[in-house]
Amino acid sequence: MPSKINYLLGIFLSLMIILFNSPSFAISNPDLLPKNETPIIDLAKTLSPNQKENLEKTLNNFEIESGWKIKYLSQFESSPGSAIKDFWKLDETSLLIIADPRGGNLLNFNVGDAYFSFLPRLFWVELQTRYGNQYYVREHGEDGAVLDAINSVKICLERGGCQVVPGLPKEQYLWTLSTSILGGLIAGFSAAPRKKNELISIGFLALLSPLWGMLFGVFGIAPIITRTSEILPLIKNGLAFSAAAIGGYILSQTLFSKYQSPKV
Repeated sequence: MPSKINYLLGIFLSLMIILFNSPSFAISNPDLLPKNETPIIDLAKTLSPNQKENLEKTLNNFEIESGWKIKYLSQFESSPGSAIKDFWKLDETSLLIIADPRGGNLLNFNVGDAYFSFLPRLFWVELQTRYGNQYYVREHGEDGAVLDAINSVKICLERGGCQVVPGLPKEQYLWTLSTSILGGLIAGFSAAPRKKNELISIGFLALLSPLWGMLFGVFGIAPIITRTSEILPLIKNGLAFSAAAIGGYILSQTLFSKYQSPKV
């Protein structure tokens, strides 16, 4: 329970930071800036030389082709601070991704205003909490977290915008599967007949439809449809819902028959 509370608190604080603040650069240390023009300043050495070279080519080509400027800064004990604004000529079409291993979350974003027309503020909250959290960094490494976050932004901009971060993490899929099963159980229990010669209790099924419909549709199906084009997770959740509904129906029949008053 404490870990869940800390996780929700982290999401709330991240939301507040993104909504009302942008990363501040209280200092200016131009001596840390590279001599050549590059979209990457990796002071914390989060990327290998090959990763850095490939990412640099990718970001330069993406800027030329799309006009969107994505810059990456990693920092640890020192930072160029406000000097990067002039170095990169940050404007409304610029996205600055900052990786700092010292914080609870690896990633921070300085988002240009033009991005919000295509990627809403909640997108950046989900992006930060998905890829910057300590569990993801521990499993995929700092380099994996950074590259996955950048790739998600690129994919969404190429699509013309996203409301949510693309891709379906394992933890999120398990959540959709759990809600699908719970929705099926409620649907099965509510469909159990309450009257003699009744096969399905349409009234109770309709009465509880907002509950099981929300669990299955809103929490079990919608997150999959909005994040991935894969069909398999939908099939799995649909089968899980159906199996749970049948199980709930049979179980409720057993319970009702057990507690029904015997006829005299």
